[in-house]
Amino acid sequence: MKIQNLPTCEAPGVVLAKQLSLHITHVQAYVFRSPSAVPVRTSFGIMKDRPAVFVRVQTSDGAVGWGEIWCNFPACGAEHRAKLLETVVAPLLLQREWADPAQAYLAATRQTAVLAIQSGEPGPLAQVIAGVDLALWDLCARRAGLPLYKVLGGVRSRVPVYASGINPEGPLAVVQAKHREGYRAFKLKIGFDPVLDVRNASDLREWLGPEAALMVDANQAWNLEQATAMLAALTPLKLGWLEEPLRADRPWDEWLQLREHCSIPLAAGENILGHEAFEAALQKQALDVVQPDVAKWGGISGCWPVIQRIREKGLRFCPHFLGAGLGLMASAHVLAAAGGDGMLEVDSNENVLRSLLAPPFQQVQDGWIDLGDEPGMGVVPKLAVIQRACP
Repeated sequence: MKIQNLPTCEAPGVVLAKQLSLHITHVQAYVFRSPSAVPVRTSFGIMKDRPAVFVRVQTSDGAVGWGEIWCNFPACGAEHRAKLLETVVAPLLLQREWADPAQAYLAATRQTAVLAIQSGEPGPLAQVIAGVDLALWDLCARRAGLPLYKVLGGVRSRVPVYASGINPEGPLAVVQAKHREGYRAFKLKIGFDPVLDVRNASDLREWLGPEAALMVDANQAWNLEQATAMLAALTPLKLGWLEEPLRADRPWDEWLQLREHCSIPLAAGENILGHEAFEAALQKQALDVVQPDVAKWGGISGCWPVIQRIREKGLRFCPHFLGAGLGLMASAHVLAAAGGDGMLEVDSNENVLRSLLAPPFQQVQDGWIDLGDEPGMGVVPKLAVIQRACP
């Protein structure tokens, strides 16, 4: 595996080579669960609470960084991934010299490659490594005294956002509430029942008007025949994209067959794992919107070259994220650095682990948030406050 097109590691007036070098002395996971008054539904499962695994890394010079590991499913996933960090990944990285986060990312990925096959857990291991990588980049940006998006070569602090995770029950009320909060783009969950799906999407389109950005996410609910059958009802709704209408493990030829009948842009990427898999998707030209999740695979070191390839292909990069605040902030900084016309996904459901740790998202203005100029990702978890909020 080769990482190319990483950030130049230079910002105006500052050379960051020294800030990127790492001697990691501590790696620790913190598991939290935020109660959910309303469970979050997808076509394949229900989240009855909101878990999060935060990663704290420290280097020999006392610098600290924070990251987040994807852990939504299964329900016990958070504790499992924390143990993988403690027992497998952290020991590979501690008390060694690394030139930069990308070198540490590659080493951890290579050294767990056979274990991932043997254990049947390539996903969880990749998620743990991704969370550590986010923490290392946060640390390097903090050490440099720069916001992460600037370390990655970005110049803009403002990021367009859309409200996601909209359940099939009462979606119009949710959209109206989010619209009052400043959101101007929305993504509805479908893949439950064709009649319900179409009615919900039609109701939202009618209220929003013909020009507002409205997307739908089927969460891999359909086969090719079912997805094709849904197009007649969905196409007139002028959707921004149709996300994961097919299972992520289906051949790209099936996606191309669907595309022959589909004028709606097709989106996927949160369940693509690895550079080769992303490159295959890009070469097949089956997608219009590509959605890597930096907390689920790759972190920044792995995803950055993929993002560059997405942009080179003229496709739309829209980061996937549906977790807590640290991963959301990291995703926002990556999008800010990448540029383009992509939007950032923001879960519309209540989650104290998001609201406490992503302050810019409390002030959405006409569909945009501003990351400001705080160093790193711009937020440091206050563990005592989080523990009180998540009994």
